[in-house]
This record gives sequence, C-alpha cells and structure tokens, in this order.
Amino acid sequence: MSTILITGATSGLGRYVAFELVRSGHHVLAHGRDPGRTESLVAELRSEGEAEALVADLSSLAQVRDLGARVAEAHPEVDVLINNAGVGAGSPGSGRELSADGHELRLAVNYLAPVVLSRALLPVLRANTPARIVNVGSVGQEPLDFDDPEFTHGYTGFAAYCRAKFALAAHTFTLAEELADTGVSVNVLHPATFMDTAMVREGGVAPWSTVADGAPGVLALATQDLGTGGYFDGTSPARAHEDTYDSHVQKRLATLTDQLLAL
Repeated sequence: MSTILITGATSGLGRYVAFELVRSGHHVLAHGRDPGRTESLVAELRSEGEAEALVADLSSLAQVRDLGARVAEAHPEVDVLINNAGVGAGSPGSGRELSADGHELRLAVNYLAPVVLSRALLPVLRANTPARIVNVGSVGQEPLDFDDPEFTHGYTGFAAYCRAKFALAAHTFTLAEELADTGVSVNVLHPATFMDTAMVREGGVAPWSTVADGAPGVLALATQDLGTGGYFDGTSPARAHEDTYDSHVQKRLATLTDQLLAL
C-alpha cells in the first residue's frame, strides 16, 4: 500500500479519488485550502481507512514549499503525489486575477504550484521507488505566449486555464525525461470532459460527465505501473497538444519557470 498526497481533495474529483484510495487500503494525505473543510473530509475518510489533513493555499508559493517540507518531514515514506488542485476558467466575464505572489492566478495554481510541490517532494519520492507523480491536466491546452506569460493582454479565463494546462503537460514530459531510470514515473492526464464540479459550474458550463467518470484514469496512474512521460485521456494513452513535445518549447518553458519562481 502507498502513502499518497493528493491536492485539492475537499471537493470534486479530488474528494472522490481520496475515498477510492482510502477504501483500497492506501494512506491518504488529503490537502485542502480551507481548514474546516479539510478536517471534515479527513474525519469522513478515517471512517473508511487511514487519512491525514494538510492545509495550504496553493496560490502562495511559500505555502506550497512549506507543504512539501511538512510532508517530507512527517511522511518520509510518501511514494505518490497527485497534483489535482486547480482553478477553473472563472465565472463568465470575470477578469484577470493575481496570486499571493503577483502571478496570474491560473498559471500560479495550475502550473507553478505543481512544479514547486513536485520539486519539494522529489528527494522522498526518489527514496521510495517505484514512486509516481500524477498531474491532472486537461484536453484544453493552448500554447503559452512566451512574450506575455502572465497574460496581461487579451486575457480570458478559459484561455488562461488552457495555457496553464499546456505548460503542465510540457513540464510533465521534461520532468519524466529528467527522472528516467530513477524509478519515479511522471504522467499527465485529462480525466474527463466538463465533470460535474463547482469549477465547471462556475464557468457556466452544463456538465458533460461525472467525477466518477474522471476517477479511473487518476487511480490507474497513481497505483499502477503505466510507464512514464505519458499523456492519457482517462485510462487511454493519447496525444497532448503537439507543441508540448517540442524540445525548443520545453527548454523555453523550463527557463521561464525558473525565472518566475525566482521572482
């Protein structure tokens, strides 16, 4: 059985996956932003198995780093990270928002936070191989504008969401290559389209699918050896946006990411 950290576990897909993992006998470290909701979730999870609560606001990179440090210290046995937390497109017509660090909010939470948390936990993951990083992405992907990565011009919430998910996919492939032969696999998936979640409803979209439809892909990548450096549509191997595989794009993204994280 694994010790699994899942971010964004208090609602939607994360909540469903957390219960499935606990019921399967895994020790779940359930992350949430709101202390009350996170503790309430873990009280429910503990009626089914082993779970612990971890609170952090992933729009603050300092809190992301602190979360990683807390997990590494308290749970040196952790062997799976599921980067599930995310911010959707926002309500129709809503404007550009900033994170605690001044980054465009969707880039910060959907991309920079998973990068920082993965980096923080790499030493313990490498010590507990076979280990896995599962990045919950989206089929909605749009190339980043490297001249305007913070999306200060022509902003729309949906495009910002798609750009962050594009970056997450490209980063996944780069990290998988870096970690080849270490025993740590890294994959990204589109769980299901427009699941019935608060994120989707806030965007004014009528849900097309349920969180139960999205869970099997996440669960498979978290608990089975399905290789590394892959993009999945649910449980099926698929192709991300073609530009995410471009080595030039990957290198530019890596440089940009380091610059953004150094700010």
